[in-house]
Amino acid sequence: MAAALRAGERLRLVAGAPSLAFTRSAFVAKRRNYDQPNWFGVGLAFSTTAALWAFLFKQHNEDIMEYERRKQEKQHKCTGCS
Repeated sequence: MAAALRAGERLRLVAGAPSLAFTRSAFVAKRRNYDQPNWFGVGLAFSTTAALWAFLFKQHNEDIMEYERRKQEKQHKCTGCS
């Protein structure tokens, strides 16, 4: 194990560290321009939030209706219906 580590160190020393001029970054470094906001992104964020809240209210109302229906069904004691 130690021999493999030493061999790896030798290869690293021979190859050297990559210089910063030849490396690529996943991010682009530039200053944000706060005078011109990204209105598309702002609209997308707000519309997504509004759509999720609308879906939440719709789902909640459906769940309440289902709860009430099951509660009524549970209270129904007629043996001739089923």
